[in-house]
Amino acid sequence: MRRWIVGLLVVLMIAASGCVRGKNRYQAEFLSLFDTVTMIVGYAENEQEFTELAKEIKKKLTEYHQLYDIYNNYEGINNLKTINDNAGKAPVKVDERLLSLIKFAKQQYYATNGKINIAFGPVLAIWHDYRTRGIENPEEAELPPRKLLLNAAQHTDIEGVIINEEASTVFLKDPQMRLDVGAVAKGYAVERVVQELESQGVTSLILSVGGNVRTIGGKPGKRGTEPWRIGIKNPDEDSPDTELCSIAVTDQSVVSSGSYERYYTVDGIRYHHIIDPRTLMPAAYVTSVTIVCQDSGLADVLSTAVFNMPYEEGRAFIEGIDGVEALWVTNTGQVRYTDGFKKMMVNDKK
Repeated sequence: MRRWIVGLLVVLMIAASGCVRGKNRYQAEFLSLFDTVTMIVGYAENEQEFTELAKEIKKKLTEYHQLYDIYNNYEGINNLKTINDNAGKAPVKVDERLLSLIKFAKQQYYATNGKINIAFGPVLAIWHDYRTRGIENPEEAELPPRKLLLNAAQHTDIEGVIINEEASTVFLKDPQMRLDVGAVAKGYAVERVVQELESQGVTSLILSVGGNVRTIGGKPGKRGTEPWRIGIKNPDEDSPDTELCSIAVTDQSVVSSGSYERYYTVDGIRYHHIIDPRTLMPAAYVTSVTIVCQDSGLADVLSTAVFNMPYEEGRAFIEGIDGVEALWVTNTGQVRYTDGFKKMMVNDKK
């Protein structure tokens, strides 16, 4: 049996379509949203039924993609770019789906002791520009000047993100502040879409957006409903094993953060894209973190937040949250996990 591989570098391997109790297994994928691969796996009585569902999911995700975009404008839509463009100028009236994301992200700033900060955009933009140039011209790759990062960090105060719920507006007090929701947007959008699907009666599905995997129910089996099996990517590119392990989940989200995908190299050293707010440099505590919990938005937040913590701090943090389990790969290659995560692991290699 082939399994889902979860990680920042997503490889989704789906078993061939088969018939279980009158329903066939189908798969759809597309590349146009959130700058990543979206994949849908589910069961339906026929291809048309599944195709219509996949089209509906794509439509919903497209709306979230446009609202959460920081790079592009869309006619008739006030999105994150609109908010950033009006920093220090005027409040921007926004859709409830964007307002709720920003509210959620602000709450998570305090819940994670600042490890997740959507106002961190000025620093992330500098790293994005240097990483992009370094990838395009490896011979000229360089690190951002420390002074430039420190100056940008002066414009990342979350208290400067002013939400007026009654007026449905968002205002950035600091003209140099910029929002970046990369640590939460995909997971939050996935969770909102899944909640809509569940309200419509969908009972068995996997939705993955760039490795933010959310399962609805389990999968139909010969003996009733069975858990979905999801493989956890091995961050060691030199290992012959692509998976660290696989886990069995039902109605859960599985999200990984790691240092092994988006990076560039300067003087032989890799610099990845997850920036530690304390050091303003790529976090160097662990190699990867995988989070399992029901809410995909929370899983997205926690995978990045815990990646920005030393292992001991991260473990204590996770063990203080009900319903959340985690796996770590340390910088020395050790695999560690919470007791609840261990219970989800399956041993067969079929």
